[in-house]
Amino acid sequence: MIHKETLRSLSISAALLPKEQLEPVGTRKNRLYIGIPKETTYQEHRVALAPQAVALLVNNGHDVVIETGAGKFAHFEDAEYSEAGAKIAYDTKEVYEANLILKVAPPSLDEIEMMQHKSTLISALQLAMQPKDYIKKLIEKKIIAIAWDYIQDQDGIYPVVSAMGEIAGNTSILIAAELLSNSKMGQGAMFGGISGVAPTEVVIIGAGTVGEFAARAAIGLGASVKVFDNSIYKLRRLQNDIGMRLFTSTIQPKVLAKALMRADVAIGAVRSPQGRTPCLVNEKMVADMKKGAVIVDVSIDQGGVFETSNVTNHDAPVFLCHDIIHYCVPNIPSRVSRTASYALSNIFAPIIMNIGDEGGVDEVLRKYHGVRNGVYMFNGFLTNKYLGEFYKLPYKDLDLLMAAF
Repeated sequence: MIHKETLRSLSISAALLPKEQLEPVGTRKNRLYIGIPKETTYQEHRVALAPQAVALLVNNGHDVVIETGAGKFAHFEDAEYSEAGAKIAYDTKEVYEANLILKVAPPSLDEIEMMQHKSTLISALQLAMQPKDYIKKLIEKKIIAIAWDYIQDQDGIYPVVSAMGEIAGNTSILIAAELLSNSKMGQGAMFGGISGVAPTEVVIIGAGTVGEFAARAAIGLGASVKVFDNSIYKLRRLQNDIGMRLFTSTIQPKVLAKALMRADVAIGAVRSPQGRTPCLVNEKMVADMKKGAVIVDVSIDQGGVFETSNVTNHDAPVFLCHDIIHYCVPNIPSRVSRTASYALSNIFAPIIMNIGDEGGVDEVLRKYHGVRNGVYMFNGFLTNKYLGEFYKLPYKDLDLLMAAF
């Protein structure tokens, strides 16, 4: 009898082998019908494709329909999309007639209802945060659901997460600089330093992409930077990438507390692979910080690094706790929506081009492991083991499914 794992390995190998084609040369290109709806999630200001990317797709034979006003908050006008070759839709249902939907935020239940049977959805699905009925609705529609935050590039890096992390890291320092000044509620200090005046002291908790780009921005403005992380590898990589020696430490409570007492700015930049971020700074450590210091908790969308953090929004972004200014807005990249939209567009456009050039989503999933890594659902079958076990729903191995189709 053939062992189960052996059978699975053979099936996966068969799925990934090139399929015989009737055409003598190349693959048949597939003309795509791409829909870009207006984002309805609160304070989501990004758009999945910039006009330049739409022009690229249209010039390569694809059809793009975009809902009127979809690019408004990223400062892209309907006229720009129209000139790029897109069709402007004044009825949301018309956008969801497309067989490939590009969204930034997860679609609502009403939006799923409008989607076509067996269409493809590329979005930040966040299925682990959705109700069970939400997933069942996608299954009923037999949707191919791809989470853009889990798509990998050829080096195994998550390009969307990295791009948004770079933006959040840079922007967190600019936010802190503004909050330190008199223009808000700050102590009237300039971020950085000048001759004869002690520089701003910045503590960054987390040495990932957000932490690295926060450190780069702070150093560039002349601040004194201390970075904490429990990964020696990340700390060493950060120093090598920045190209200079700076204060780094593992997260030891006494050392961290001492650094926070002297800090003018503290950045929470820890990302958890699953679930909530660890609460690394307790209320006493916050209370012991200097009056008028600034906390920017970039990790707030996963619960936050600071015990005193509470979710705020772009309209009312800050609050005071123990005389410390807290900025705890999730989705910082939406604050700079035009730049963030360009970043998303640069990642999505080549993927969509590949889908067209390879003859469809199925072929891209066979050939590109990075895109396949983002698949949560394939033709109505749940393919994520974690979600299947969490919601007690049946799930199937994607590689075996690919072998069957």
